[in-house]
Amino acid sequence: MRIDLITALPDLCASPLRQSIVQRAQDKGLVDIRVHDLRQFATGKHRQVDDYPFGGGAGMVLKPEPLFDCIQSLLDDDGPAVDEVIFLTPDGEVLDQPMVNRLSMAGRMILVAGHYKGIDQRVRDHLITREISIGDYVLSGGELPAMVLVDSVVRLIPGVLGDAGSALSDSFQDGLLDAPVYTRPADFRGIGVPDVLLSGDHGKVAQWRETQKLEKTRLRRPDLLEDGGSTAARRRTTKTAGQQSAAAETN
Repeated sequence: MRIDLITALPDLCASPLRQSIVQRAQDKGLVDIRVHDLRQFATGKHRQVDDYPFGGGAGMVLKPEPLFDCIQSLLDDDGPAVDEVIFLTPDGEVLDQPMVNRLSMAGRMILVAGHYKGIDQRVRDHLITREISIGDYVLSGGELPAMVLVDSVVRLIPGVLGDAGSALSDSFQDGLLDAPVYTRPADFRGIGVPDVLLSGDHGKVAQWRETQKLEKTRLRRPDLLEDGGSTAARRRTTKTAGQQSAAAETN
C-alpha cells in the first residue's frame, strides 16, 4: 500500500510515522508513506497556502491552487493508481471499523489534511472522493486525524502485526467492544485474575470472553446492539443469554 499525505505542517506528522507498528510496516516494505509539504506547491515570495474567506467571517481557508497542483501531480505520477482522495474534516463520514477494514484493502490513498477554517470547496467538489471525520469535535487541523486513519489502516495490512489474529479480535471487528485482558503476574498486590483465564479450558475462556464483550457493549455502547448495530452481535446476545439461562437451570 502507498499513502500520500498532503499537509501544510509536515513536521507535525513526522514523529507518529516513525514509531511502533507504522514504522515497522514501512521497514518491512508493506506500506510506503510519503508526506508532501503543501507549501512546495504554493507560489509567490512567501509561498502562502491560505487566504481570507469570500463573504467575510473568521478564520483562513486553504487556497485551491496549491491543493489542486499537489493532488493532480500525485494522480498523474508513475506510482500505483489512486483508489481514494480523502479529506479529513469534522463534517465527514465518521470513521468506524468497517470503513477501516475496507480502506485497508486499497492499493493507494491520498490524504488531505485541512487546516485553519478548511479548504476551498472547489477542491472538495472536484478532487476529493471521500470525506472522513474521527468524531464530533474540532481539532486545529487534519494532521492528527490523518495519523489516526493511517495507524488504524496500516495495522490491518497482512504481515504488519506479529500475530495475525490480534487485529481480528480487536474491539468493533465483530460489532462488540473487546473483553478485559490480563497478563502476568496472576496476583498483583492482592488483586487476582479471573480463575477461568488460568484454567486452561479454551472453550470456557472463549465463552467468558464472549460474555464479557456483550456485557461491556451493553453497558457502554448499547447502540451497537440496537437497530443499525451489528446483526451478528445481536444474534450472539440472544444466544449467550440463552446459554446463561440454561446453565442457571442446570445448576
